[in-house]
Amino acid sequence: MTTTALARPDADLLKQVNRRFVTGVTLVTAMDGDTPRGLAVNAFASISLDPPTVMVCVQRTSSTHDCLFRARHLAINIASVEQMDVLGVFASKTPDKFADVAWTPGPHGSPVLAGSSAVMEVEIRERLQASTHTVFICRVVAAEVSEAAPVVYSAGGFFDAEGLTPLT
Repeated sequence: MTTTALARPDADLLKQVNRRFVTGVTLVTAMDGDTPRGLAVNAFASISLDPPTVMVCVQRTSSTHDCLFRARHLAINIASVEQMDVLGVFASKTPDKFADVAWTPGPHGSPVLAGSSAVMEVEIRERLQASTHTVFICRVVAAEVSEAAPVVYSAGGFFDAEGLTPLT
């Protein structure tokens, strides 16, 4: 067996490693009283199908974090290729990200964004502190899928998931 000497990671090396992981992009939304809030997040994962459980991680310094932390429900909108302009707004520090974004309230009131590839409305069950982030463990309470192709994120760029070449 051959062993490889791994380098002690610094921030630049970790960025390079993380850029090798291909992920989807979500737009996480919640209501802050009567005001919709949201941000772009790629730290999302399915945990279980039975019971339907997912997690999303949000940096505590995010302007949306406190709203999410107080919320009982939130929506995880899986970004589609039709939402590149919306994605840019949600990835920014724009104060009113919903100014020009079409949305409707989900069954539990969370903002569901028009044009998403898929949407889940979830009930937050646990809030775990992990260094600089909060990990929200959530039970899926509603979901829908559209025909819109999802966005894929890799190495700092966005790609159309429908254009991927299948491997055999």
